[in-house]
Amino acid sequence: MKIRTKFLLFMVVIHSVMIGLSFYIFQDNKEIFIVSEVFVLISIFIGWQLYNDLIAPIRLLMTGVDAMRDKDFSVKFLKIGKIEMDTLIDVYNGMVDQLRHERTQQEQQHYFLEKLVQTSPTGILILDFDDKIANINPKVCEILGMEAKDLIGQSIFDFDKVLLQAIGTLKTGESRTISLNGIQTYKCQKSHFIDRGFPRFFVMIEELTAEILTAEKKAYGKVIRMMAHEVNNSIGSVNSILDTTIQLQENESDIKYALEIAIQRNDHLNYFMRNFADMVRLPEPRPEKVDLNELMRNAIRLMEFRATQSGITLVVQLTEMPFLISADLHQLEQVVINIIKNAIESIEIRQLRNRDAASDGVITIRTSYKPKQLVIVDNGMGISPEVEQQLFSPFFTTKENGQGIGLTLIREVLVNHGFQYSLKTNENGLTGFQIRF
Repeated sequence: MKIRTKFLLFMVVIHSVMIGLSFYIFQDNKEIFIVSEVFVLISIFIGWQLYNDLIAPIRLLMTGVDAMRDKDFSVKFLKIGKIEMDTLIDVYNGMVDQLRHERTQQEQQHYFLEKLVQTSPTGILILDFDDKIANINPKVCEILGMEAKDLIGQSIFDFDKVLLQAIGTLKTGESRTISLNGIQTYKCQKSHFIDRGFPRFFVMIEELTAEILTAEKKAYGKVIRMMAHEVNNSIGSVNSILDTTIQLQENESDIKYALEIAIQRNDHLNYFMRNFADMVRLPEPRPEKVDLNELMRNAIRLMEFRATQSGITLVVQLTEMPFLISADLHQLEQVVINIIKNAIESIEIRQLRNRDAASDGVITIRTSYKPKQLVIVDNGMGISPEVEQQLFSPFFTTKENGQGIGLTLIREVLVNHGFQYSLKTNENGLTGFQIRF
């Protein structure tokens, strides 16, 4: 039973008893009876006033409780001139102002942090209490190449992604550098925060690929420039002396033949060093609108004769609509030509080692919108896991007479464009070079 009901019931009972007693006691004396009834009416009036004074704070509190239950902190009360009520109103109004200020401040901080997380260049992956993915920012989707809807609500162990598997083994506060395919390098750090009294974990994924590649290029670039300078200066002088010496020799002499070979080797060395120097001096890309499909058709026409000679079939699967990207046409053209050339050479090596004269070599060139990418697949020799980790290391090569410039040049161009890429042999034995735009 409510306090208000109890008080009203008490007032009714008391005054009913008072009226009854007055009637029985003073029924013979009407003047005293009337006076007693007047006192009863005055008592009822005073009781009603007391009722209002006692119930008003309760009504005020209930109104405030309803407003707070509805999270409406704009409801405030005016003073009514009564000390007790005004004190209660002051306390309530001050509390509401403080709650409204704190809620506004909390919402501002929430929106700021949400915006910061969403636009952060660092990938942020937040786990729930069951260690399932609760929230991620767009950078994580970009790094993993997956949609947010496919990740949220799933355990990180539900995926075969190398990066997620490595993250799953991180301990709280641990930081680890993870390299994928010898190309992308990420620094992952696991931390936690307290949510409703319990720890929740989150992982920050920072991409270090560009920084590492820049440091590598700066290091080997300085060495190459110094070597090229010294070699070119020396070769010029040596060849000049050798030319003079050749002119003094008799025709068809062994010395003249040896000197000509020496000059030829010096020229090859000079060409070798120029290739290195040209790679170091690779200019910044000059982006323009490029139809990748048209670029691929031109590259295919260029490499088709070489492929046909080796019994290799080029399977072209390009999108029907133009595939427009922003890129440096000349640099990207050199990249795709190098990739196709490497695929042809890989198939030729397999055919040579297996003494396979059949025309079973196939290179598939495919573009797609979802995801937006270029894939070049071949059925050549394949790449071992050990080699895969070093493929894009500066000047690494598995070719007998290779210089390791081709893949290094490809890496530089794609990194400068901001394109993601990978080169690996799949379980079906096919090797694919993937470029994601």
